Amino acid sequence: MAIGIICEYNPFHNGHLYHLNKVKALAKDEEIILILSGNFLQRGNLSIINKYDKTRIALEYGVNLVIELPFQYATQSADLFAKGAIAILKKLKCNKLIFGSENPNIELFKKLAKIQLNSKEYDKKVKKYLQKGLNYPTALSNALKIFSNFAITNPNDILALSYIKEIINQNTDIVPIAIKRTNNYHCTELNNKISSATSIRKAIKELKDIKNYVPKATIKYLKNNNWEDNYFKILKYKIISDNKNLNKYQTIDEGIENRILKAIYISNNLEELIKTIKTKRYTYNKINRMLTHILCSFTKNEANNNKEIKYIRILGFDNIGKKYLNSIKKNCDIPIITNIKKDNIELLSIELKCDSIYNLIMNENIDLFKQKPIIK
Repeated sequence: MAIGIICEYNPFHNGHLYHLNKVKALAKDEEIILILSGNFLQRGNLSIINKYDKTRIALEYGVNLVIELPFQYATQSADLFAKGAIAILKKLKCNKLIFGSENPNIELFKKLAKIQLNSKEYDKKVKKYLQKGLNYPTALSNALKIFSNFAITNPNDILALSYIKEIINQNTDIVPIAIKRTNNYHCTELNNKISSATSIRKAIKELKDIKNYVPKATIKYLKNNNWEDNYFKILKYKIISDNKNLNKYQTIDEGIENRILKAIYISNNLEELIKTIKTKRYTYNKINRMLTHILCSFTKNEANNNKEIKYIRILGFDNIGKKYLNSIKKNCDIPIITNIKKDNIELLSIELKCDSIYNLIMNENIDLFKQKPIIK
């Protein structure tokens, strides 16, 4: 049996190290398995450190086995993100999931999850709020408050609820354990040794010294590059050249493609583009995800054809992780992939496409066909 954690590490900072040390303290001879978002992330961002270097960092600080969360889950809403991650942990026979959240009350999350899964009245309330023009996260939070007198608004609480909902929905024996977060996710300024990833990314962009806020291994793999300019130029070309077909891409619905097309001609950078598209109904993160799906040509057909986990891809392991992998792989009913071969290249087609685009934007020279799992 093993402990699962689900992270993006964008970048791995002191808060992540705190969380990982807590996990190691709770582990009783249990392996630690990380489900890691790769090069593109849940809020539509690019990872500022590539997935192989993130794997090296995770292994250095005590993770035993690193598994990639496929793009088709890693860049979706909290519920789909959680669906993919929990499905992989179930396949890997994990018995615990330990995550960070602003509210560590597991019983409350279970209560809220059951409301979302079982209450038709709750569904009606959500629909009503959406018809009023509220965005989806706000509609969910408002509806939950009516039935439970508790609103879920913080990002990690939203993910925590989605994890527990999927644990119930997938009928797994995974035990959820919450560790209370020690910093404010929304904070954009560096204010103590455990600062938010948002504030650290902002500081990196502003060329500030971040050595007090991230472990040494993170500093080692950070690179100075102008990825936002590269991203915007490629995205602009993609939108303009494919202007008749934007609605075929995942999350492009309800005529939002017309708003995107108008905005792309008058925007000079990515931030300006998102703010020009943004409305009360469409959050910053939702628009960011839309743009990532356009950039990577991730279509609705691809999303529909990949609703279930079809493979498990290994990004790295140590000796403990290797032994655990060997112990469960015979009973795993989907392929466990370490190297790209003729018989699995089709399974990895979306990932290879997206990683190639990421390498272009970030000026990486990773040979995707020769890259092997990182071994500690």
